[in-house]
Amino acid sequence: GRGAYRRPDARQGDLMQPAQTWPPELLLRAQGMRVLLLDVDGVLTDGGLYYGAEGELLKRFNTLDGHGLKLLARAGIVPAVISGRDSPALRQRLAALGIGHVRLGSEDKLPAAQALLQELGIDWSQAAAMGDDWPDLPLLRHAAFACAPPNAHAEVRALAHHVTALPGGGGAARELCDLLLAAGGHYRRLLEQHLGPTP
Repeated sequence: GRGAYRRPDARQGDLMQPAQTWPPELLLRAQGMRVLLLDVDGVLTDGGLYYGAEGELLKRFNTLDGHGLKLLARAGIVPAVISGRDSPALRQRLAALGIGHVRLGSEDKLPAAQALLQELGIDWSQAAAMGDDWPDLPLLRHAAFACAPPNAHAEVRALAHHVTALPGGGGAARELCDLLLAAGGHYRRLLEQHLGPTP
């Protein structure tokens, strides 16, 4: 569970143990993923749309999610975005995160995902996906590991192998990134790199 572990004092020479833990069956289910297919609205954002006279003006993203996606890429797991919407704000954020595998304005997400997987040379058995509404259902149904935030529609949550504790736009994507990193054996190494040398 979360928060059940007290981290040892690294100054005492103790081996660093991550504070987060996951059930073994969940880690087993999430092993072997090479790509993460993400929706945007309701997953990387809280689902709110900010419109002005010129259309969609703003999107609010979470920095925890952003860093998690960068860590995922460092571990060799490709973050990819498939969204029914397109906006300058979204393009700017994805560019800032270095996410190059993107399909925007894709109302029918399954063909877009299949084309992207073919481009990467990855099949569904190595794909994780996260979505929050009915347009995401085909991706979640095909993915080897399907995930949803708690704010997702009931049918999406029912199909998911895992529902995050944190909401869309509030760390849900980071929670999934951490899980995939742990399942792939990368989490502890990346954590230790961030800690730096023992003081």
